Amino acid sequence: MAANGLITCPDPAVDHLDRHGYLFGWPIAHSMSPLFHQTIYDNLGLRWSQLPLPSTDMDHFLQLIRHPKCYGSAVTMPHKVAIIPHLDDLTPEGRAVGACNTIFRRGSRFVGTNTDTIGVRESFYQNVASPDQVFHGRPGMVIGGGGAARSAVYALVNFMKCPTVYLVNRDATEVDAVIGWCKSQGYGDGLQHVSTAAQAEALAGPGAIVACVPNFPPVTEAEKEARRVTEAFLSKSHKGAILEMCYHPTPWTEIAALAEKAGWQVILGTEAVIYQGLEQDRYWTGRPLEELPVQKVKDVISQELSKARL
Repeated sequence: MAANGLITCPDPAVDHLDRHGYLFGWPIAHSMSPLFHQTIYDNLGLRWSQLPLPSTDMDHFLQLIRHPKCYGSAVTMPHKVAIIPHLDDLTPEGRAVGACNTIFRRGSRFVGTNTDTIGVRESFYQNVASPDQVFHGRPGMVIGGGGAARSAVYALVNFMKCPTVYLVNRDATEVDAVIGWCKSQGYGDGLQHVSTAAQAEALAGPGAIVACVPNFPPVTEAEKEARRVTEAFLSKSHKGAILEMCYHPTPWTEIAALAEKAGWQVILGTEAVIYQGLEQDRYWTGRPLEELPVQKVKDVISQELSKARL
């Protein structure tokens, strides 16, 4: 170990492993990512492991991933944007969203991607029985205005056949930034900021909603109006599916409860976590989704959440 407590490279802790990767971020104590990926590797019979790296030391991380046995890394806050200039290339998803949560090797090159987009997509396609009836060709909707909102917009527009996407958020400046970014990347022309309940009443109902905000009750007038906009859309005659991205400390949120009461199908945020993680391992192991132990990781994540609620 180095004097600062970080893993040095090469590290004796990885000597017994055939391959290893990292989870790079700060803080990451609550993350289930290492357990998630260990479940996959164990079930595939691989002597692999993902090592937590709670750090803000970018230079040290860049040294670590050059270890010949390192397959790459998961990247979380606050590094998702800062890591991009240090990569050799980006996938179309990583470039379009402007944030990298996954690094994989392509020969000697380090490539960044964004699997959050796949997490959103698969949460719907793996859980909604009839996408054609529920959300294809209908407006989509995103609640929130940060990086997760960009990933959600990308998934709705590019994967889920939503020609229009409503943006609902307490902060108009954040919405403007999301629209500006998405337009600059070629997938923002159908975005529409819905700022009042009256405006929502006059619009066609969405078929797929992605909620990307923390589970706090609205306090300010701007927050209350954003909640009224959400309720106006939930009360439309067409009932679709909503993905509640917030899952920590519990996936059962106020917005999820409102949606369920209004007759919507609620998809828990753990689904997005699971499918974005499976996409990471698809890059790292080269195995297709069909060969990965999907139900095993779902069971493990469910058990961990049950412990957290005790």
